[in-house]
Amino acid sequence: MNEDVEPQSGHTSPPPGAPVKDLDFRLPDLPQVRQFAEDEARAAGMPEEAIGDFVIAVNEVATNAVTHGADRAALRTWVSGGDLVVEVHDEGTWKPGPMPGAVGGMGLWVARLLSSDLTLRVGNSGSTVIMRFPGKS
Repeated sequence: MNEDVEPQSGHTSPPPGAPVKDLDFRLPDLPQVRQFAEDEARAAGMPEEAIGDFVIAVNEVATNAVTHGADRAALRTWVSGGDLVVEVHDEGTWKPGPMPGAVGGMGLWVARLLSSDLTLRVGNSGSTVIMRFPGKS
């Protein structure tokens, strides 16, 4: 996992001309986030056996955004180099966990294990997690 403090902006940039899908959400919208993630995985040609893990990773990061960051967050997806890239951004600032002895707080750890790359950017403009997943097999 890469961690940047004080990123240049709250977002990373998709390749020029790449179609970007976005979804703004709050805590009650997490079922919609999971459906959005599943639909995007299928549209990117992700193998069926990988979609469940993908949805888990997106859900963990989205849940962190609206429970530890701010009450609203934004999710964006695009395809880059055959990979599906997911960005979750909120206006809050939170640190990766878990704390010693915690029974929760392992969402980022799980997402890092399930993605091929995960970058966390934390700064005054909020927190952004960018994950990369293999698309077509």
